Amino acid sequence: MLHPSYSDLMAVVNSEVEPGEQPVVQSRYSIVLATAKRARQIIAGDEPLVENGEDQKPLSAAVEELYQGKVKIVGEDD
Repeated sequence: MLHPSYSDLMAVVNSEVEPGEQPVVQSRYSIVLATAKRARQIIAGDEPLVENGEDQKPLSAAVEELYQGKVKIVGEDD
């Protein structure tokens, strides 16, 4: 099982949205795309923004960054 769950990640990402505004993330697909893109950046040489153990994989680091609020998902018009 993935920890944190998709619903937990969506809640964190959408936590700064004002009431009445459209959520930044509306589907699991958006979470998957965002974490995959960040994992590719880490693979390409970017330093992870979270403490990672020697055996932590780039995707795990990307998920943890998103969960801790170290990276943000922005809309295409932002």
